[in-house]
Amino acid sequence: MEEIFQHFRPEEKTFIEQVVGWKREVEDRYAPKLTDFLDPRQQLISTSIIGINGSVLTEASGQFDEAERKRLLIYPDYFQPSEEDFNIAICELQFPSKFIQLKHPDVLGALLSIGLDRSKFGDIRLAESTVQFAVAKEILEYVIVNLDSIGKAKVHVKEIPEGASLLPVESHWIDQVLTTSSMRLDTVLASIYPISRQKAAMLISAGKVKVNFAVREQVAFELHESDLVSIRGYGRLVIKSIEGRTKKEKIRIKIGRIERKS
Repeated sequence: MEEIFQHFRPEEKTFIEQVVGWKREVEDRYAPKLTDFLDPRQQLISTSIIGINGSVLTEASGQFDEAERKRLLIYPDYFQPSEEDFNIAICELQFPSKFIQLKHPDVLGALLSIGLDRSKFGDIRLAESTVQFAVAKEILEYVIVNLDSIGKAKVHVKEIPEGASLLPVESHWIDQVLTTSSMRLDTVLASIYPISRQKAAMLISAGKVKVNFAVREQVAFELHESDLVSIRGYGRLVIKSIEGRTKKEKIRIKIGRIERKS
């Protein structure tokens, strides 16, 4: 187990132990195991630990095309997964769209306010007058009954029938390869955006930077592959891969980036 821990962050130890437990459960029961929705970093950790070759395999789905948050199905090699095995429902909100415009934080906050853990629902997609989100089907009825307002707006939740049109991803990622002197959070931000390390440190210390959906206020926080970073006022980025060092000992990284909408 210690050999596994050394490849990840100390604070990820609890989740790693959970993944190891999932794998053992599938091996012992010889039956599939379905997780809640995982963020990209958790997906990477899970597939790294379970592996891609062996008697236990994994497959992920978030229902939406290019979904960010996905449920992971861990299964023995005899099993043939289907989309139904992921037990995901897509919900759509009916609300007075002529008078109010809902934003991602509004919907996220409303779902959390009815007592849901973030792991119970997946991506939230928005269009001009439409909101859709993925949810674990086992709590679908709870969501339909309890989510009746967002802010001052009354809403009605309905499940989208299978085969109905789903909203596309809101933004497209732009890939970029660049170099940085270290994987510290402040250094990486200063390498990507037109800001100084001092400015990056100020944003971090002010609680304006999230890594994998959690606020990080430590400027020296070390970024790893598949980390998703959100910077208020600047946009989002994901560390796609760390591709070694240059001749000048700079670290070469490949990122995906979404610019803040003007």
